[in-house]
Amino acid sequence: MHYSRTWTLAALAAGLLMTTAAAQADDWKPLFNGKDLTGWQNVGGKAESWKAADGILSCTGTGGGGWLSTDKEYSNYELELEFRVPPGGNSGVFLRAPHSGDPAYTGMEIQVLDDEAKEYATLQPYQYCGGLYGIQAPAKRVSKKAGEWQKYHIEANGRHIKVTLNDTLLYDADLDTYKAAEASHPGILRTGGYIGLQNHGSGLDYRNLRIKELK
Repeated sequence: MHYSRTWTLAALAAGLLMTTAAAQADDWKPLFNGKDLTGWQNVGGKAESWKAADGILSCTGTGGGGWLSTDKEYSNYELELEFRVPPGGNSGVFLRAPHSGDPAYTGMEIQVLDDEAKEYATLQPYQYCGGLYGIQAPAKRVSKKAGEWQKYHIEANGRHIKVTLNDTLLYDADLDTYKAAEASHPGILRTGGYIGLQNHGSGLDYRNLRIKELK
């Protein structure tokens, strides 16, 4: 009887852990359905600059710039996505951005770049892949060669922006330590906004975009 009771309690505990883990896994929601632009809207530029097919969201690099925005605004979240840049490729992931102004400043931008391209040899440290544009440079350069898929894990949680590129933590930035940047980058003061992908005039591919909202 004692053995059976102990086993039952252990089984219940294991089941509870499995249920909790499953619930946490279910907290992740796709941002891209893999087949069309449902859930997204074009801001500036031309809508035909963005294509969706076979699980890949592509920017043609034409259409006068602009960006692709989620239909929904988000505040605190974890964001995962994969991207692939061509030689010389340039883009960015916008966080907490409004639909007015330049989202690299009115929101925040995580750089997406072909770091090895010769034309980018003299950029500021915060302009390389993984950098929080105008604010925080990546602790190290871990981007892959053009043409290879790369992975971002981005966490926007309160006043912290945490960026991991290709499984390497680049920084956990406390926005309160960048008071001097508030005038030129007012987006660091925002508590919510849209997630976006930049059309910077080069072709680019994204896939496996998903989000987990945080309390």
